Amino acid sequence: MKFIKKSYYYFFYKIYRSIEYTSNSFGGETLISSKAGLVMLALQVWVLISISAYYAIYTKTFIELTISMPIVYIPAIIVFAFNYFTLDYKDNWKKYNIEFANYSKRKNRIGGWIVFGIILLIISNLIFSFYLMSQVDWSQYR
Repeated sequence: MKFIKKSYYYFFYKIYRSIEYTSNSFGGETLISSKAGLVMLALQVWVLISISAYYAIYTKTFIELTISMPIVYIPAIIVFAFNYFTLDYKDNWKKYNIEFANYSKRKNRIGGWIVFGIILLIISNLIFSFYLMSQVDWSQYR
């Protein structure tokens, strides 16, 4: 369990550092942790969307989702609360950022590539799930 927690904070750390680097380059140094949290939230929502798309494809069930449906807002609240309590509440991420900053350059480089690969996997998975949904003739299942 500790490995998963540390991996999650390292994932956030790498996103935070990349946003910090680009923000310093373009003059947007404010709210860096909020921007990194927003990226984490977006990635988690994209994973949930992919899972629901694969579910719809596998079961051939047409699902029309709106924000007022519990199947939409309950996972959204859970993801938002999880991010708040793990990252923002009492600034837990700061002590991990200090630890990760002390990692060797080689270890941080390898970790950065792993994080980049996971982000790429999440985005390509979302695109692929949309592609698969476009291949289904949904008029038969409505």
